[in-house]
Amino acid sequence: MQNQLLDIPQENQLTRRLRGTIAWNLVTTIFQQSRFRFGLVLVLSTIFWAAVFCLFYDAFNFIDSMHAEVMSLLFNTFFSALMVMMIFSTGILMYGGLYRSGESSFLLTCPLRAEAIHAHKFTEALWFSSWGFILLGSPMLIAYGIVRDAPWSFFIMLIPFIVTFVIIPASIGSILCMLLVAGLPRLRLHTLSISLALVAMGILWFSWSTFGSVQSQALTPAWFEETLSRLAMTEQIFLPSWWLSSGLLDAALRGESRELTHKSTLEALKFLGLILANALFLSLVASWVARWTYRKGYSNLQAEVPTRRHRKIFWLDELLSRTGSQVGNPIRLLLVKDLQIFRRDVSQWSQFVIFFGLLALYFYNLRSFNYSHVYASLIGHLNLAVVGLILSTFTTRFVFPSISLEGRRFWILGLLPIHRDQIVWSKFLFSFVGGLIPCLGLILLSDSMLGLPWGAVFVHLTCCLALCGGLSGIAVGMGASMPNFRESSPAKIAAGFGGTLSLVLSAMFIILIVITVGFTNHFNLLQQTIGQLSGNTTSRLLGSYGGQVASLLIIIAGGLLATFLPLVLGIRAFRQLEP
Repeated sequence: MQNQLLDIPQENQLTRRLRGTIAWNLVTTIFQQSRFRFGLVLVLSTIFWAAVFCLFYDAFNFIDSMHAEVMSLLFNTFFSALMVMMIFSTGILMYGGLYRSGESSFLLTCPLRAEAIHAHKFTEALWFSSWGFILLGSPMLIAYGIVRDAPWSFFIMLIPFIVTFVIIPASIGSILCMLLVAGLPRLRLHTLSISLALVAMGILWFSWSTFGSVQSQALTPAWFEETLSRLAMTEQIFLPSWWLSSGLLDAALRGESRELTHKSTLEALKFLGLILANALFLSLVASWVARWTYRKGYSNLQAEVPTRRHRKIFWLDELLSRTGSQVGNPIRLLLVKDLQIFRRDVSQWSQFVIFFGLLALYFYNLRSFNYSHVYASLIGHLNLAVVGLILSTFTTRFVFPSISLEGRRFWILGLLPIHRDQIVWSKFLFSFVGGLIPCLGLILLSDSMLGLPWGAVFVHLTCCLALCGGLSGIAVGMGASMPNFRESSPAKIAAGFGGTLSLVLSAMFIILIVITVGFTNHFNLLQQTIGQLSGNTTSRLLGSYGGQVASLLIIIAGGLLATFLPLVLGIRAFRQLEP
């Protein structure tokens, strides 16, 4: 009996069963081996969701009290920004899933069509790129519906609107990724990555150029209208973000009569149908592009062998390897290795550039707003917390798994004339110096745009130094204490118990630093503004010069403790490790 090849529906059903089996095994493993991690993540996610919901609920009530009709512009800006970010994040994830993963290499040897492989990896990339949008968008939309007293149909349509919308930017990112890889076979990977980064920075620069100086007093109706009117470029009817915001606004509209409510609901359903039709169309286009370009692009990428003739050493690698004493030479060479891996890994430096580039763009535009000294101080502390949280995300995602990823090469390191302690210190120095330079620059940019006094700038820079050292020490120390040499995926290593614990400790450390400096600096500025700080003795003591010095000492001591205590524990555990 002759075997017949599977048709397209059967292949799709087979890949769906594969995804279902992987998901079921993952859930089973979590409940059997990682109940504490799952419970901790669930509790923290619930707290985060509730905090975001309360924040948006108060914000929408405040906007209603200002009587400023800016919700359309606000929604369009929010959804268009998330759409652009999802396009880039999905493109990066699809590149890693389709062209760099071992699973895709195995699936290509199977009698499967390229469309089925693309659909399998697209579903995975869609989830990883959209969960942040769901986590941020759902509390905002629910809070808006409650504030505006939306009908029950609005809350029912939230899930279809969000699910169908995220498919559109994900499909666009997947199409761009496959076309670039297949259409530019002779370009080196780093050249292609630099081109993508330049395009991203060009889009950000174009967006920034639409802003002008806002001269109205902050937090007034004129301030809202003048600020958001600069974002009129997001109100284009051909943008999927405009379809989403218009549909949600119509769905939340409660008319004076039941007939008007039904009419607005019908308009929302029309926008939902429009988004669904475009999502299905782009999914078909992505499948067609995968059919004609995926195998060609994969073959060209794998066959591309970089030439070794006249290959020059990067100047920073040369500088690190040749400067310094002979004693520190092993650490410098390990730093050169990690730096080369960082430059060659698109997923690391592209996300690093995008997130810190967005922060720099936001900080630079702070000069467009007129803040009082007290309000500027509060914004400065929030910016410090944001920089710390983004840095903690990178240290947990990329620095924590760095020692575990040496597992298959650990026998090579064991044969080299280096001590294990030097491996840990090289990871720490790479993370500390690599995070310190952009973080100090961002904090200095933020404080200068806010017009804070140099005393506050010095305190913020000291906090940034403590955060970089503490977060790097926690990630490297925890990674050395609880390595996982059997896993090759850094994402799965970071999602394990050790990575979760490292992220929780990093968040607690950031909260400690920001709250410590926030209270004393805020009360000190209040005392300078009104002359004599009213309130109890504790408030006056926190705002005094002695309170400032005490908070600075606490920050320095906390930074040193968070830096060296995990490192010492990690080095001790790493010395006794038997891989």
